[in-house]
Amino acid sequence: MKDTPNLRRRAFLQALPAITAGTAVLPAKAAEDDAAHRWAMLVDVRRCIGCQACTVSCIMENAVPENSFRTIVSTYAVKTGDTTGTYVLPRLCNHCDDPPCVPVCPVGATFKREDGVVLVNGERCVGCAYCVQACPYDARFINHDTGKADKCTFCAHRVEAGLLPACVETCVGGARIFGDLNDPDGELRRRLDAARDEVKVLKPEAGTRPNVFYIGLDPRFQGRVDGVAALWKPSEHGG
Repeated sequence: MKDTPNLRRRAFLQALPAITAGTAVLPAKAAEDDAAHRWAMLVDVRRCIGCQACTVSCIMENAVPENSFRTIVSTYAVKTGDTTGTYVLPRLCNHCDDPPCVPVCPVGATFKREDGVVLVNGERCVGCAYCVQACPYDARFINHDTGKADKCTFCAHRVEAGLLPACVETCVGGARIFGDLNDPDGELRRRLDAARDEVKVLKPEAGTRPNVFYIGLDPRFQGRVDGVAALWKPSEHGG
């Protein structure tokens, strides 16, 4: 999808179809004559060990400024009865089909491509942070080195070169699966179809139709979390 004035004029609070709170509605497969890619990611929370390899590789690959993140594994302490455990939740831009960050941009810097990737045109961005406020997933930030909006790009530069996103390539537990929703034989589509009844998205009530899906997601962490996550900071770990 090209960056057009009509797209930018869409109302920020436009009514959107809601996704059921329990199970995510998976995008339909493309028609046989539709050769376009539709990139998406599946996160299997059951496989995530909270090692932050994805976070580190993303920082290194994309020159993310200190203590800012394009992706992060948030860590929560969860108490059940007399037992306290740890719950980890990988988070990143959801590359939504109806991204609320797009229509609020006053200069059209944020746009969604035909392959589903939501990007920021740094030459247009004025750093107003409207998109940061509009994102329901806290997945955007103002890069304090460039003064521009920044976020996960699914490592578009790597994908275009036939490589996986850095976070996927370095995930030691195999918790992140990236691929083309239009490829019926690809691992991503096969995993999503096989686990259809278990697949969830974050904050389904926002109606954004995310393209980051989760398996093994605790319902208590699907919407607004009653608590504050601990965030890993490289500056506190010799980074």
